[in-house]
Amino acid sequence: MKLPKSLPQRLGFALLLLLLLSGLVFLFSRVGPLAPTRVSWVKVEPGSFSPALFGIGLVEARRSYAVGPTVAGRVLRLSVDVGETVKAGQLLAEMDPVDLEQRLTALDASSARAASLIASAQAQLTDSRARQQLASVNAQRYVDLGAQNFISAGAVEAKLQEQTSSDAGRAGAEANLTAARHELQRLQAERAGLSEQRARLRLLAPSAGLVIAREAEAGSTVLVGQSVLRLIDPDSLWIKLRLDQAGSSALVAGLPAQIVLRSNAAQTLAGRVARVESVSDSVTEERLALVAFDRLPPGLTIGELAEVSLQLPATAAALLLPNASFHRRGDQLGVWRVDAAGLSFVPVRMGLGSLDGRVQVLPMAGQPVLKQGDKVVTFSETELRPDSRIKVVDTLLKGGT
Repeated sequence: MKLPKSLPQRLGFALLLLLLLSGLVFLFSRVGPLAPTRVSWVKVEPGSFSPALFGIGLVEARRSYAVGPTVAGRVLRLSVDVGETVKAGQLLAEMDPVDLEQRLTALDASSARAASLIASAQAQLTDSRARQQLASVNAQRYVDLGAQNFISAGAVEAKLQEQTSSDAGRAGAEANLTAARHELQRLQAERAGLSEQRARLRLLAPSAGLVIAREAEAGSTVLVGQSVLRLIDPDSLWIKLRLDQAGSSALVAGLPAQIVLRSNAAQTLAGRVARVESVSDSVTEERLALVAFDRLPPGLTIGELAEVSLQLPATAAALLLPNASFHRRGDQLGVWRVDAAGLSFVPVRMGLGSLDGRVQVLPMAGQPVLKQGDKVVTFSETELRPDSRIKVVDTLLKGGT
């Protein structure tokens, strides 16, 4: 580039360069890296609100039943299908008895034989008692005759031996009768067990309910504990709700709930917290609550998603800020306060929050304290530092001032 030789030309060129440099500095100071960070702010104000918890849940049945056999076997037939309503004690399905009928018949025959053996043992005992009585009378007579020397001592001893034998015969007959009775009792107990086993092959409804699943069909082999049918009580539907652990300290049974089902987002249903589970999910950091409907809506289905809002008791008066005002700097949570000296980061704790985004501001021990009327940054274009230059605007949207 050739520089102008005359003084006016040089002055004009210098003025042009100065204007260009001024324009670049102005441009960089407004929109470039030297420009201040645009921020929006809000004043710290006291207030109170009725906090609420929000969560997503699934419609489940409070009372559900898995119906299956207590022994392994093959499904013989099913009497109900999915969607049918059943009564308590109604036959739902039946398992194949295999050889249970034949075993019961065999036990009936054995029991009849045992009854005959008892009758025979009783007859033998009656005969033994009669023989014993006769032998006892004869032995006594011979003893008396022997004492008078009418018969020999050998004859007396023979009669006494007959009496001993008759006593032994009676004891044996009593033992046989007792054994026959015990055998009959054993057979009767075995038959009762088989009858109970046979009755358990008939799968009955434990309660009135709705069949929601057939998990085995006729001809399928199922194991012990495996269910064939699943039932629910359709009047016991509730929502298993998951809620963030943060701010859920006031979660208790009885809190009113507003329920919106995915199938009908235009309708809000009323309900209440029926139970708060004692065990939380440590992975998702959620608490579990069960919410019951005040009135079951028609057409409610198992597994349907539901949005639930729980209304907590009103809080005491405290300093409030929008949720967007809280920022994290390193491992500290706090807010950026704007004052005449510039920016300063004030560590705080978050208290309860409302669904409209307002959060209680709690002080940190040993740290600066926010006061009513302090200005706090809500949004900023870039990450802030204590030495950041800022420009307060009403909005960060394009075109904001």
